[in-house]
Amino acid sequence: QVQLVESGGRLVQPGGSLRLSCAASGSAFNLYSMGWFRQAPGKEREFVTSISWSGGTSRDAAYYADSVKGRFTVSRDNAKNTVYLQMNNLKPEDTAVYFCARARTKYLIVPTEPADFGSWGQGTQVTVSS
Repeated sequence: QVQLVESGGRLVQPGGSLRLSCAASGSAFNLYSMGWFRQAPGKEREFVTSISWSGGTSRDAAYYADSVKGRFTVSRDNAKNTVYLQMNNLKPEDTAVYFCARARTKYLIVPTEPADFGSWGQGTQVTVSS
């Protein structure tokens, strides 16, 4: 059973930046797509971004929700078993608990649905407020 541990969430002012990290245990990290979701109070969990496994023709391809496109960037460091979420130009509506997730099976390309993911972290709080 893989374990995912997110870090980096904190209070930040509108227009600011944050980088979230998600460290994964276990092996074959590079063969799994990874994703970030978020959940604001009173709302359903929503997809933020995913990054494909590090192989094939879609190596490390990324897909973003429209609400974060152009502001957020996902990346991965397979040597460190870590996926990152760089968040720039943060807005109050980005306030949420951010969750990291690993795809349910190997070799998926940019999964976007919660059901595509089989392992989840505990979440890290991001608050955007002045």
